[in-house]
Amino acid sequence: MMNDAKNSKNARASAESDGLQTQTPADVVRAFLDAMQSRDLGAARGFLSPQFVMTFPGNARFTELEELVAWGKKRYRTIGKTYDRFDTTQDGEEAIVYCFGTLHGTALDGTEFNDISFIDRFTIRDGKVQDQQVWNDMGEVLRSV
Repeated sequence: MMNDAKNSKNARASAESDGLQTQTPADVVRAFLDAMQSRDLGAARGFLSPQFVMTFPGNARFTELEELVAWGKKRYRTIGKTYDRFDTTQDGEEAIVYCFGTLHGTALDGTEFNDISFIDRFTIRDGKVQDQQVWNDMGEVLRSV
């Protein structure tokens, strides 16, 4: 078992030194989320498949990142995520990645919010995000401010 971990680590280091990147599906999701957090939409777009669609609570659906950003500007001034964990399941060529964490930020009226639980579910195929489904209690918080 220890040799498998050592060999895997050596193989990854070798691939990285050869200029190759070995990204797990969770790595793809994390990099996409990091690009979105910093509003680097060009970098974030590079992680998406041409068929990408994201669905938020209330069945708000977006195929373009700019649509999501414009929608968010009507809901809050700022928003950020703190990640608790990423869980991945693999089914053939497709991986499902669940991201668990909390949201924090500032509502339109200036009220700060934090510790809002969220779960994002991503489908990854061929190293690209096919879809993102979002569950959170943001609507409840925004109704109360």
